[in-house]
Amino acid sequence: MTRRVLVVGLRATGVALAEYFARTGDIVTVVEEDPGQPGYNARAEAVRSLGAVLVELPGVDEWDNLVATSDLVVPSPGVRPEHSVYSAANRFGVEIRGELDLACELATVPVVAITGTNGKTTVTSLVTSMLVASGKRAVAAGNIGDPAIGVIDTAADVLVLEVSSFQLHSTTSTFRPRVAVLCNIADDHLDWHQSFDDYAESKARIFANQRDGDVLVANVDDSAVVRISQTAPARTLGFGRHASPGVAGVSDGALVSVDGTRLIEIADLPRSAPHDILNAGAAATAALEVGATQDGVRSVLTKPPRLHHRMESVGKASGVAFVNDSKATNPHAALAALEGYGIGPERVVLIAGGVTKGIDLAPLRTAADKIRAVVAIGDSPEEVEATFSGLVSTVRAGSMSEAVALAVDRALPGDTVLLSPACASFDWYRNYEARGDAFTDAVLAFAGSGLTNDEDIK
Repeated sequence: MTRRVLVVGLRATGVALAEYFARTGDIVTVVEEDPGQPGYNARAEAVRSLGAVLVELPGVDEWDNLVATSDLVVPSPGVRPEHSVYSAANRFGVEIRGELDLACELATVPVVAITGTNGKTTVTSLVTSMLVASGKRAVAAGNIGDPAIGVIDTAADVLVLEVSSFQLHSTTSTFRPRVAVLCNIADDHLDWHQSFDDYAESKARIFANQRDGDVLVANVDDSAVVRISQTAPARTLGFGRHASPGVAGVSDGALVSVDGTRLIEIADLPRSAPHDILNAGAAATAALEVGATQDGVRSVLTKPPRLHHRMESVGKASGVAFVNDSKATNPHAALAALEGYGIGPERVVLIAGGVTKGIDLAPLRTAADKIRAVVAIGDSPEEVEATFSGLVSTVRAGSMSEAVALAVDRALPGDTVLLSPACASFDWYRNYEARGDAFTDAVLAFAGSGLTNDEDIK
């Protein structure tokens, strides 16, 4: 039966949804409230060519009519929970579902779903690579790569999804991944969620509908994860810094699996900071559950995939290393980046700041002994200054180029200039990728031919 489908939002997910519903023969209407966004015109042309109706900037009354004349409403992940489309759908009795929810229901192969405040992109990449190295056809999608709905027809043995709290918010009982991974839960997106508890509850939806035969892979070192995973209906396996029965972690100098099998010597890992160990344990546990081999897991851990804007080495000049960690959009992520520094005399000159998303930056104070100086960027540098007041000297920069120059002025040979902003990028940049690219460009412009490659990140 032909359905009338209302898709809310025209970014990558909106286009993928329009393409899917066009293939199924449904009548599609797409609504966009910000038609001035980058790349919008090309996306608008694409959905119109599919036969979809595009509605821009609807008024309040028009929203009611759009919802009331629909059989299904599918909001994009960025549509906030207080948006009028939710209340209208409830008033008119119209079904409302998320793209992730639909994709998981339609998938014909096992789904591994990975979420967490930080580390989910790294774990998703590791799991996918481990499966591929084991001879499996694995596809990564969701928050990493293409929207999940756009890859469900791809020939694959396993679908590996990175999922956000925004995506999980609009899932229903049909969202049931074969393996769910919960990396960690820390303050983030509190400008979108009503509270930390609301944020944690959205994360918990990743395992809420699992049943016998499914698996939750949970971080036993994270108190919030431990608390909410106590309600998990499926079998739970753990990962942490230290191995124990049913928990992957370090034992006698090696990373061991949940059953105690030695997977790889810690000395053979290219990076072995605490968060690297946690990511490795989470990925190995999930991948082994859906068909990865120990050799496949080991080969990837020996040479993990390099991720753009995530502790990415830009190079070294005059004895100073430059590292792009623009993906660190909250204090928890920035602290993880700082964990590997400060063991010797070398220190970090930290470039931080941006949109805080309602999050207190105070946790960064705990890493003050690792930081030589801080360069504050973004439209609210006073928040960065207040965080480090009395602990570390700070200076403001009006651009990324100025930030790099000021950081180099304060760095000593052996130090690292680290872009790990602990904030979102939307004040100066359209996304964290653009911010990271600006940092890399500024470093290249500053160092020129004197920049050498350096893949060894602490």
